[in-house]
Amino acid sequence: MNIEEIINQYSNYLYTTITNITYGNLSNEDIEEVISDTFFIFWKNKEKFDVNKKINLYLAGIAKNLIKEKFRKIHINNNIEDYENILIDTYDISNSYEQIERNRIIEETLDSMKKEDKDMFVLYYYFSKSIKEISKQLDCSEFKIKSRLFRIRKRLKANLERGGYRYE
Repeated sequence: MNIEEIINQYSNYLYTTITNITYGNLSNEDIEEVISDTFFIFWKNKEKFDVNKKINLYLAGIAKNLIKEKFRKIHINNNIEDYENILIDTYDISNSYEQIERNRIIEETLDSMKKEDKDMFVLYYYFSKSIKEISKQLDCSEFKIKSRLFRIRKRLKANLERGGYRYE
């Protein structure tokens, strides 16, 4: 399959995936940028791709990493061009499959939680919102946010360990 076929086949999938991951908090331009960067990274590292793996999971893993970095950069106001240069040089494709599996476990765990708990986790860890900001946004106490995040982390750790990942 050539890159044009891959782009045609997976662009809509990536658009939907990115929109779902970000809860619609990215503009269409930002989503298109992430999609473009995802295909660029995939193409640049195509020789490292294991053809026995599913392309859609691989592309989704790249997109998720790009989204996390985009939100980090937005949060700390760094220049995105610096990030693009670093990303392409240091992106290690061999770790992406393991990351995809960890992400799957995390997503399944979050999907099994109450919506409020999932929202707290996503706002804190993906959107880098402070406890105070989350408290105002969700209209609940900071103590409640802290204790729920603690329980969520504990549950995630247990599920990751069951999946074969160990953390100290």
